[in-house]
Amino acid sequence: MKKFLREFKEFAMRGNVFDMAVGVIIGGAFGKITTSLVNDVFMPVLSLLTGSMDFTQWKLVLKAANESTGMAEVSLNYGNFIATVVDFLLIALVVFLLVKGMNALHRRKKTEEAAVPPSPPGPTTEELLTEIRDLLKEKS
Repeated sequence: MKKFLREFKEFAMRGNVFDMAVGVIIGGAFGKITTSLVNDVFMPVLSLLTGSMDFTQWKLVLKAANESTGMAEVSLNYGNFIATVVDFLLIALVVFLLVKGMNALHRRKKTEEAAVPPSPPGPTTEELLTEIRDLLKEKS
């Protein structure tokens, strides 16, 4: 059991796990921001353009509610679906732009590294020892 706990601790303390946890937390917060952007900014404008007051209330009623039997309305809420699709597309666009930017930075870094000529190799140990020997011979 101690070996299992030690292995789990090593796994949990790796840098990649923490990086992934930070990414998940930031992603969750980013998802809330894009959802708010879609619901509070884009959808009201789209509703105004289409002549509807509340875009998320768009639905196709399959069966109306019946108050006498207590049966709820059965409907396809395609307004919510469209809002969710727009939300997804915005997130996908931002992730695409981030990946594209990171790839451009990596390509730029590689070309800069390739443009810098490598420094000439220094003398080997044998060459240094030979030089020291020769200098000692000259002094004596």
